[in-house]
Amino acid sequence: MASGKELCEGVEWRIRVVDGSSEVLVPPTGLARKVWLRTKGLISGLGMKVRMFLKQAWDMGANDPRKVIHCIKVGLALTIVSLVYFMRPLYDGVGGNAMWAIMTVVVVFEPTVGATLYKCLNRVCATCLAGFLAVGVHWIASQSGDRFEPFVVGASIFILASIATFSRFIPSVKSMFDYGAMIFILTFSIVAISGYRVDKLFDLAHQRISTIIIGTSLCILVIMLVCPIWSGQELHSLTVRNMDKLSDSLDGCVRQYFTNSNGEDDQKLQGYKCVLSSKASEESMANFARWEPSHGRFNFRHPWKQYLKIGASMRSCAYCIEALNSCINSENQAAESIKKHLSTSCLKVSSSSSSAIKELAESVKKMNKSPTIDLLVEEMNSALEELHNDLKSLSHLLNPSTTAENQISATGLVPFMEIIPAVTLASILIEISVRIEALVGSVEELVKESEMKDKIVAKEEKPEGTMKALQRV
Repeated sequence: MASGKELCEGVEWRIRVVDGSSEVLVPPTGLARKVWLRTKGLISGLGMKVRMFLKQAWDMGANDPRKVIHCIKVGLALTIVSLVYFMRPLYDGVGGNAMWAIMTVVVVFEPTVGATLYKCLNRVCATCLAGFLAVGVHWIASQSGDRFEPFVVGASIFILASIATFSRFIPSVKSMFDYGAMIFILTFSIVAISGYRVDKLFDLAHQRISTIIIGTSLCILVIMLVCPIWSGQELHSLTVRNMDKLSDSLDGCVRQYFTNSNGEDDQKLQGYKCVLSSKASEESMANFARWEPSHGRFNFRHPWKQYLKIGASMRSCAYCIEALNSCINSENQAAESIKKHLSTSCLKVSSSSSSAIKELAESVKKMNKSPTIDLLVEEMNSALEELHNDLKSLSHLLNPSTTAENQISATGLVPFMEIIPAVTLASILIEISVRIEALVGSVEELVKESEMKDKIVAKEEKPEGTMKALQRV
């Protein structure tokens, strides 16, 4: 019987042509075959990459649908603002500068309401101020004659651009008006230089300001009316999530060290790293939240800066947990007898500290003072006292004999080296407990300031409500 290879080699492929005859189809050989195989491999590889990209895009949209909503809102805003070009009355009103409205939507539309308001208000104020100053400089330059006009315009650009650039280095200005300072420099330079060649400078400035106001107004309406995402709410939720992660990491690390359990969820144990890397996000969210109007339970004067203090307190605890994690993964480990001696008190400290952080997260979430936080802090302090007593009882494991230079003898060196890792871990736990008390103070201050702001806003709204009631009567 012939082998399968011989049968395959004996098969001929024929094709029927137009005149009815048949021809043998010869498979490509040599260079043509190599080119075909390489082309086929490239096509299949490209298809695989496209499939993986689409899968990643789908997973990203499924995990966070707000990103998809943001894309839809950007497309909606651009579609509406393009009507300025399509509708003749609007186009005649703003002239050929209608494209500035589209450019404004592209550069100022951000995912959150606060970020969009920040850019919109900065852009409008900076554009108006720069436009008025440019028109005034143009008038002064035109009065000075053709000979001195370029020097007046150039000097004004140099002075105002230098001052505006220097203001961007001031921390308070940079956090609130950095984008506006940049737009001021851009707009003033364009309008002032255009005035040297353009006769109707006032009309040019008016048209550009009008288109920018149209673009920013449309962005504000879309971002606030269509599934709004508030920076303040995002900052609030981020703070609560970070507290939960901090609590899980603390309790999980200590439990893993003393119970030698490797079944802990690594994602929970490494949650403190999210706290360490969230400083930039917290600062930007707090900055944008100050631009937002009252929404939900957050008033316009909500103490957003206090969230930064809470974040700093959490990061100080996270640094200690990172050191704690280093002790767990260190090659030098304490003796099992020493770990057993300290395990009960250390686990109590970590459990009470973790419970305190969890309760603080609930307090921030509900924006009221927890009735049990004081009790949890007392439990944490009592666990610390027990840990201090256990540390003092370790002294009998050391050799009491010392030399004149107060150095440990050779016989006591081994017990001392076995105690160091456990004592280091216990001291880190003590430091974490101290920093948790500072975190408690920051959260209580946030709740207190929030309640005070709510009372102030209620008092301000009360006379207005009373006047409306009297008018109805």
